[in-house]
Amino acid sequence: MSTIDTSPQSATSIPADARRLTIVGAPSVAQRKPEWMKRHIPLAGPNYRELKKTMRGASLNTVCEEAACPNIHQCWEQREASFLIGGEDCTRRCGFCQIATGKPKGYDRDEPRRVAETVAEMGLHFAVVTGVARDDLPDGGAWLYAETARQIHEQVPGCGVELLIPDFRGDEDALREVISARPEVLAHNLETVRRVFRHTRPAFTYEGSLDVLRRTRDWAPEIARKSNLILGMGETEEEVREAMRDLADAGCQILTIGQYLQPTHKHLALQRYAAPDEYDRYREYGRELGFDHVEAGPLVRSSFMAGDQAINAGAWSRPTA
Repeated sequence: MSTIDTSPQSATSIPADARRLTIVGAPSVAQRKPEWMKRHIPLAGPNYRELKKTMRGASLNTVCEEAACPNIHQCWEQREASFLIGGEDCTRRCGFCQIATGKPKGYDRDEPRRVAETVAEMGLHFAVVTGVARDDLPDGGAWLYAETARQIHEQVPGCGVELLIPDFRGDEDALREVISARPEVLAHNLETVRRVFRHTRPAFTYEGSLDVLRRTRDWAPEIARKSNLILGMGETEEEVREAMRDLADAGCQILTIGQYLQPTHKHLALQRYAAPDEYDRYREYGRELGFDHVEAGPLVRSSFMAGDQAINAGAWSRPTA
């Protein structure tokens, strides 16, 4: 067993030719991590190596790798992965995000089939699919999300699907296209509190993100709604509680809350490490607000153990056979 530094600084670097918005603000807090940000996990187990080989063979991307997720070894050893569709380059710049920003290189309409075949080959019971923002496309990539869900349901009957989508710039037709595929869970991440939202997510709006959840609730109440909040970007505890109330009012049922890890010095400055007891308070407050499930902890990410989250929220059940 080895101690793993969960900071993305130790992960694969962003490509040199990728464009990144430098966030100017308060300097980062000391980068020495508290003990609760460290964990002991085995390195490169057999399932991890097999999954990595499978992904490469299918020419697919995972958000686990592109976003330098600290849980990659744990999830991959349990044969859980989050697929990243639409390419490797995002058309938007969020100050905290590890994924490269740039001009997308193409549009692969065969990608949904390959994702579904890989889900089948891996024997997954629950698949998370997210993607880069594709503002260069008329539908923002909505068809790609919808077709991927349809292909997974067709090729792997009983497999649950979570789609983590952008806001499609408020395009209602694009959202309806995604909803038509009937994913078990539809996620859109708010990520931060109202006061710092514009600074951290300049291409999104706070209310626009809530609207994605509201419309999904109104148009397809049978689909579970999910969102995520990141701590350490300048928010206060009361502001987090306000965001939780806003999400609950918008119909969000599943909420994940985790710690921001600054990828590079060009990204949004890390302001603080939230202590474990703060996450405990958010879990309790989430229960008071009526969320079906709140997953909160320093290393929690939106897709971490997503199948269990869906089960706890009553959105999906594991196949019995």
